[in-house]
Amino acid sequence: MTSDQGRQSDDVSRRMFLLASGAGATTALAGCSGSSNDSPDTTTSGTDDTGGDSGNETTQSEETQQSGGMDTSMLSAEGSSTVYPISNKGSSYWNSNAPPSDGEYWGSSSEGTVPGWDEIQTDKRLADYFAGLYGFEATGKQANPPFPTTVGLSHSGTGCKSVRDGLVDIGNSSGPITAELGISEKKAKENYVDHVVGRDGQPVVVSKDIWDAGVQKLTGKQIKKIYQNKITNWKQVGGPDKEIYCVGRAEGSGTDTAFRLNMLGSADAPMPGVDTRKGQNQQVKTVVQQNEGAIAYMALAFTGKQVKPIAIEFDGTTYKPDKSANHTIFDSDYPLNRDLHMYTKKTDEHPNGVDKREAAFINMFLTTFGQKVFVEANNYIPLPTKDIEKEKAKLPDQA
Repeated sequence: MTSDQGRQSDDVSRRMFLLASGAGATTALAGCSGSSNDSPDTTTSGTDDTGGDSGNETTQSEETQQSGGMDTSMLSAEGSSTVYPISNKGSSYWNSNAPPSDGEYWGSSSEGTVPGWDEIQTDKRLADYFAGLYGFEATGKQANPPFPTTVGLSHSGTGCKSVRDGLVDIGNSSGPITAELGISEKKAKENYVDHVVGRDGQPVVVSKDIWDAGVQKLTGKQIKKIYQNKITNWKQVGGPDKEIYCVGRAEGSGTDTAFRLNMLGSADAPMPGVDTRKGQNQQVKTVVQQNEGAIAYMALAFTGKQVKPIAIEFDGTTYKPDKSANHTIFDSDYPLNRDLHMYTKKTDEHPNGVDKREAAFINMFLTTFGQKVFVEANNYIPLPTKDIEKEKAKLPDQA
């Protein structure tokens, strides 16, 4: 294996695109970096790396549309490729604004009933319903929600910077904002609201040839040594005589931050064993599919037949990628388990850190419907009831 130094400029894209989802609009976000050590976008002024303002911030919703006294400008989110499947699917459903007679995407019909419908039972369209809980007027129209939403795909570090700098309303992150921005817990609580919408039992995966050769379980210590370049051949862990091809996520991604924190003990822990880094989970999946002898850490939603998660033993307990096992990577005590975050920022206008658009959108994920359709359906871990209630308490009162 070779050092990961010098490879990132080749393997990590330095240009991110803010993708529209379902509303038909596309916004480009250029120059965003995957590294949490990069400076903010040069077009943004008046911010510092402590999470506060210097009084000269340009906000995403500077030019807002008003309807009945409500801000109906586009709600923007951006960041983590791990959170992206949840956030983007939710955005797509929101922008479609399906009727309650649909049954597949919203409501109930002879073709089916969406999960959690018994808790909702409304005659309103999807976005009309959730936005209406916070006082927005219903449009009653397909593909015309009370306000549109858009979700961009980049990194957790980029998403956290973007919400810090007022470029987006919501920063998606699979790592804590303290680690992504290098700020204290105190500073994070003073400036941001952390909305946890689900959890990821972060797996370690191997390429199919290694799985087929019998390496379907490793210990946490073995994985740590692989990424520290102390184990370099699969025969050292009972596998074939084949060099290990070690794949990592981009520095600044929440997946990378969480892996270093949970596996190596520090968000800044060195990983000299990494041969290549990729900016997105999908890119990691492709690399593992196309290379023999590969190992990688990634989001659970991106695993599959060619990229199989292995069982991992920590301190005598083996956690399996099987929901029916006694101990699984879906359990809350699995050491690589991590929260999936949507961060909002406290401002003079919204000192509690959540405006009504943000509240309406985030609340959708904190329902049985949202947890089943956007979290669990993407192979992530739904929040227990007590945690959902805790997250709902962070939102403003409903209308």
